[in-house]
Amino acid sequence: ETITGLILMVFYTPSPLAAYGNMWNILGNVPLGQLFRNMHRLGAEVMVLVVALHMLRTFVTGSYKKPRQFTWATGVLLLLFTIFLSFSGYLLPWDQLAYWALTVFISGGAAAPAPPIVNDTVLLVLQGGPALGADGLLRWYLLHVLLLPLLAGIFFFVHYYKVVLYGISLPPGREQVGEDTAKRVPRDERTYFTPDILTSELMWTALATLFLVAGSLWLWDAPLETHADPVVTPLHVVAPWYLSWSQGWLKLADKTLVVGFIPLLLVAFIVMPYIEVGKSRRYADRRVGLTVAMLFITVMLVSNWMGSPEFRVQSSPDREVSIQLLPEEGPGGLKGIPFEHMTPGTYSPGQVVDGNPFLTRGLELFQSAMFQQSCTLTGNTQWEACKVDVLENGTRRFSNFFTSDAMPDPVAKLEIVEVQPNLKELILHYEVTNPDTGEVSTTEWTRPRHAFSNYEEECRFLNKSCATD
Repeated sequence: ETITGLILMVFYTPSPLAAYGNMWNILGNVPLGQLFRNMHRLGAEVMVLVVALHMLRTFVTGSYKKPRQFTWATGVLLLLFTIFLSFSGYLLPWDQLAYWALTVFISGGAAAPAPPIVNDTVLLVLQGGPALGADGLLRWYLLHVLLLPLLAGIFFFVHYYKVVLYGISLPPGREQVGEDTAKRVPRDERTYFTPDILTSELMWTALATLFLVAGSLWLWDAPLETHADPVVTPLHVVAPWYLSWSQGWLKLADKTLVVGFIPLLLVAFIVMPYIEVGKSRRYADRRVGLTVAMLFITVMLVSNWMGSPEFRVQSSPDREVSIQLLPEEGPGGLKGIPFEHMTPGTYSPGQVVDGNPFLTRGLELFQSAMFQQSCTLTGNTQWEACKVDVLENGTRRFSNFFTSDAMPDPVAKLEIVEVQPNLKELILHYEVTNPDTGEVSTTEWTRPRHAFSNYEEECRFLNKSCATD
């Protein structure tokens, strides 16, 4: 992380006028720039996962108990710093994903259960002014490259010192209840830092580096959306996976309650070893604690799912299809069709256009997007059968495997219109008949496509699902 971060710093300027352009320069012009960025982003997320799993292992084995309470407390703080290290880098590309994720995060800070003057001060510190801009970007950049690494480094060495001081705890079954025998292990059975632990950690570091390089080269690319735009809110603002649970909670409870509860949860984790009365580390003696831990993990996993767009944040199904294929900004499934292959006419989802594989591929993506947002009451083999729910007001709602709000037996078309020699309009038409009233509703979604917008190249570069192949 440090090495790739230092390399990226050379080519990055923390300014809204330059940051996004710097990202494209890193991806397109800097030798191995995309690899370094992928490794840096993937490494940050893997680091959060590894620290969280390490804490889970520590809890399950009871290694947080006396005399290791302070070691546990520093571990909790290290997890917090690791999460914020990863998240603080989330803003730096200055794209839509970063800008709006941080905007949601900062708005949570302003809703804390504290006097208004405190909330206003926190808001000013986090965003550097009345709105998130140049000052805010600079502050989060300094947090990411200076303050958070410094704090994480200090607590890491304190944590490691405590590990060396007390030794690595034995398996619970090998210790007497209430005794810490890590220092009483016979010399021929002890695990020493040099060379055993040091060699082991060097090997794990080498394997982790190999995994990151392989994953960054062949399996995953760090996302980069369109340039941050304060006046255009994306359809779905999604937090990183390690904070998605908080979005799930915000959908169910008052923002002030959630923002006030999270620090209390952190404090509870820190003080837990000091107030726990049980001395035994054996699994059979800790059934209640382990059960609570499993319930907590289950709640967090469910909360993470609730933080996804599939839970309680659903736009109209036709808009979901339109944004996927013809987003307001940047490339999309149909925008990626090469301009010269956008033959004017009207087309159906899934239609095969002879001699035009790019347009055919675009219509396949249209068919796939419609399949996820549509269902049938008439046996139409294009769509999945509708599941019907009767609401409290007596109306029916139709759903399928993918969504709880599907269009019943829709008729959809793509119309391509030549406006000027270098400009075409892509128009999505939707027609849905209400099976209860017979009322027909029609909607349209129109986006322009210029010959020089170069969306097909952007699609290929960002590995988006577009009709470019």
